[in-house]
Amino acid sequence: MHSIITTVNVNGIRAAAKKGFLEWIDGTESEVVCLQEVRAEAGQFDDVLARLDGWHGVWAPAAAKGRAGVAVLSRRAPEATRIGFGSAEFDSSGRYAELDLPGLTVASLYLPSGEVGTARQDEKERFMAEFLLHLGELRARAAAEGREVVVCGDWNIAHREADLRNWKANRKKAGFLPEERAWFSRVLDDHGYVDVLRHHHPDQDGPYSWWSYRGRAFDNDAGWRIDAICTSPGIATRCVNAYVERPVSAAARWSDHAPVTAVFEANA
Repeated sequence: MHSIITTVNVNGIRAAAKKGFLEWIDGTESEVVCLQEVRAEAGQFDDVLARLDGWHGVWAPAAAKGRAGVAVLSRRAPEATRIGFGSAEFDSSGRYAELDLPGLTVASLYLPSGEVGTARQDEKERFMAEFLLHLGELRARAAAEGREVVVCGDWNIAHREADLRNWKANRKKAGFLPEERAWFSRVLDDHGYVDVLRHHHPDQDGPYSWWSYRGRAFDNDAGWRIDAICTSPGIATRCVNAYVERPVSAAARWSDHAPVTAVFEANA
């Protein structure tokens, strides 16, 4: 038996629902699906959720209308759910939610994208500083409870040169700044999380998970790998596959991001 977890930035769940998201989730074998950039109000999200037969979950809306929003959907009823990570500034911003299943905590993250030289980048840096502390505390708390951790989402950071096609042209842009990449290294090195997609594709450029709608970025595979599934070491050893569900064509896309999926062997 295997357990399958998927993460995807839907780029607006109502728009995605009209373009093929509902058909995708109806056909997925995943037991847990993490969503980012839901961009919906309570009634709007509930309308979509009502069309998803057999799913439970937690949804964290953003206080700012039409912004952000994350969700964790599970085929199994959760033991507990949490919105935010104890941040006075960010817990109402629709950027983080957790769901507990037996022996496992799964989180959905939408890290701010930032923009160099603006307040948006300052916000991103404040979020990163607080969230790094949370990641350490989450690992420690889960270990004390005998739980594994899976943090899925749009991290808005390409960690390595292999994580974006045109890395030389983006060295001074948000998402590939040296300090952002160093922060992601701390997630892995200091707190022991494993980027399971990169673990399974150590020497490959990509596989990319986001392509701009501009030009022919998708057709040319000029993308970024900014969507990641980062796990505690124990469950990482049970990850037997991780991949990007790249659409067959640009016309088949229902988001500018593609789903990222990890397959785990069941705990013995």
